[in-house]
This record gives sequence, structure tokens and C-alpha cells, in this order.
Amino acid sequence: MLTIILFGLMAASAEILGGTLVILRKHWPKLVQEYLLALSAGFLLALVFFELMPESIQLLGSKASLYIILGFGFLHFFEHTIVSHFHFGEETHSDIMLSKTASLSAFAGLFIHAFFDGVSISAGMQYNFAIGLLIFTAIFLHKLPEGLTIASIMLAASQPKKNAFIASVAIGVATMLGIVIVFFLARINAEVIGIAFAFSAGASIYVGASDLIPEINRSGNRITPLIVFGGMLLFYISKELLKGFVL
Repeated sequence: MLTIILFGLMAASAEILGGTLVILRKHWPKLVQEYLLALSAGFLLALVFFELMPESIQLLGSKASLYIILGFGFLHFFEHTIVSHFHFGEETHSDIMLSKTASLSAFAGLFIHAFFDGVSISAGMQYNFAIGLLIFTAIFLHKLPEGLTIASIMLAASQPKKNAFIASVAIGVATMLGIVIVFFLARINAEVIGIAFAFSAGASIYVGASDLIPEINRSGNRITPLIVFGGMLLFYISKELLKGFVL
């Protein structure tokens, strides 16, 4: 349990660091952020199709498909119906979000997303530590850009720096909430691990294909799409290296 919490704290800290860099007016090169997002997208999608979906099907059988669709549909509904859709690259355009309502909507969307990041890490590591490490890596890769994004959106909406920092900390806390809640759910019903895998698979497909890939496609840099394949290759290499840890 302590090991899982430490990994959760690492992910949450990356989120907070991203927000802190913005608040301190440190310049994070847009090109570097694009590369991080591309790497994250490739790794995340490979994780879904090679690990999360097969494992959830093994644990739940045909019921896994239902939870995969629910995971995808939940994030789609939340982003496009309850809150306004936003992009990970908006911190480079100060005129995108100026209303405080829009900034709070973006915060709500990222808070929910971060919560399920924590659920994915915790469920993965409890089920199989090697798979959990792969999930952690996929999530960790986009935590810093995520922190950059939320803090910048808050500042672009004329929110004080204190609120921007609190927003990045709160999203980090959401990740930890997801980590901890699985401890209690797993004790009640072991099937929840399979449900978490399936739901996370659907949510991750949405994040990778609907949020990250479109942002990458908007870039005029021809190298960025290639890094998506680099992320997939990184997943495969990581999986092979971690075989020795499989329980």
C-alpha cells in the first residue's frame, strides 16, 4: 500500500510542479510540451489495447465491453455536455479562456480525469505491479503538461496566482483520492479491479484519441506525430523490461 501511495504522490507532484512553473513565470517551450503529449498519447493507447482491455476481458468476460463504453462515454459526456471542451495546448493562447466560469469548468473536467488516473494506478498495481508501473508511466508523462494547462487557464481567466496554485494542488489531490478509494473498494469486491481496468480503458481511449491526438495533429511539426509511435515503442520496451516483475 505504501509503495502505491508513493507512486501516486509522484504523479500528483508532477501536476503541482507544472502549475508552479507557470505561476513562477518559467517558460516551458511549446515544442517540448508537444513532444511530451505525443509520447504520452502513444504510450497510453498502446497500454489500452495491449494491457487494460485484455486484462479486463479476462477478469470480467463479456461484461468488460460495457464498462469500457461507460468509461469512454462518461468523459465524453462530461467534457462536451456538462463543461466546455478544452485543449491541453491552451496555455500558449491567453485569449482562449477569459471567463472565470470557463476556467472553473476546465478545472472540473481535469479534476475528474485526475481522479480516474489515480484509480488506474492503484487498481493496476494491486492487480499486477508490472502492469501498474506501465499505467503509472503513461499517466506520469502527461501530468506535467496537465499542471501547466490548468494553472495557465486560471491565470488567463484573471484568477489570482493563489487560485491557480490551489487548482493545480487540488488536481494532484484528486489523483491521490483515486489512489486511496481503490484500497477500500478492492476489499469489498475483487471484481472492482476488472471494472476499474475496463472503465480506465474507455476513459484512456477518450483522452488519447479525443484530447491528445487532435492536439498533436494541429501541430505543423512533422516530428511530433512520429513521437506517438515512439510512445508505443516505449510501451513495448517497458513491458519487456518489466516481465521480470510480473507476479
